[in-house]
Amino acid sequence: MKNIKNLLLTQALILCGLSAFAQQALTKEEKSTAINYLKQSQSELLIAVKDLSDAQLNYKPSDEVWSIAETMEHIAISEKNIFGIVEMTLKTDPDPSKRDEVSMSDEQLLAIITSRDQKVKTRPEFEPSNSFGSFQGSLDAFNAKRKSNIQFVKKTKEDLRDRYFDLPFGKADAYQVILFMSGHTQRHMKQIVELIKSEDFPQS
Repeated sequence: MKNIKNLLLTQALILCGLSAFAQQALTKEEKSTAINYLKQSQSELLIAVKDLSDAQLNYKPSDEVWSIAETMEHIAISEKNIFGIVEMTLKTDPDPSKRDEVSMSDEQLLAIITSRDQKVKTRPEFEPSNSFGSFQGSLDAFNAKRKSNIQFVKKTKEDLRDRYFDLPFGKADAYQVILFMSGHTQRHMKQIVELIKSEDFPQS
């Protein structure tokens, strides 16, 4: 009987150990990095669009190019939809065995998403369609969701490194999806700056 009890105790300890291994919270450094980048990319965007007139917000050099207002709507839609990917990964169990399938480092992922060298056509659900009613509506929706997303990173104890999502350029972990979200904001902030610097951009 004693041997059976010892065996059961050993098995329980092993299971507890496996459970702890499978659920690794983010480090302080990881949280700090993600939060700082979320705040930085938000700040850069707000500076880029500050005090622009209606004519400037709606300027389009061609029908194929989004206006600043349309770009802002796309950013707001993406903030919600990309974070929805994180929420979707949380419905799965952490799986450390797949870590080797993550295709790139955090730095490599950020370099890809922030680069404007290669244009990418977005999916239909990310297309602007005046879903927030106005530029200000898009801006308000973005700021509210970004605030919520920062709070999530601050408070979460979830294992975001051992949950995954297949991005178009490879498998990423859920933490990297959050970095991707920040990088996406920065990418389109650059797009806005390009428009502002274009030759025919309205002066007021």
